[in-house]
Amino acid sequence: MKTITLCGSTKFKSEYEECNKKLTLEGNIVISVGLFGHADKVNLTKEQKSLLDEIHLRKIDLSDEIFVINVGGYIGESTQKEIGYAKAKGKVIGYLEKR
Repeated sequence: MKTITLCGSTKFKSEYEECNKKLTLEGNIVISVGLFGHADKVNLTKEQKSLLDEIHLRKIDLSDEIFVINVGGYIGESTQKEIGYAKAKGKVIGYLEKR
């Protein structure tokens, strides 16, 4: 059993839900985002965005690997930082779509 943190743009809410379901049914512990800022059009302050980014890095710390939800190959700035962080921590990195 692995612990996997989902990473990617929060505009891909339905893809997050599908990946969460699939990975969970495969026997993994899945950690996701706390909210879907882009998909749900949540207006976050700069401080809130910074806090959510920091929390997500701590979720990566708790994980064996990350799974990047890169719909259409899209990987934004925040996700790039999370991938770099995961690599630096020696985490396995999986992708929804081949790179």
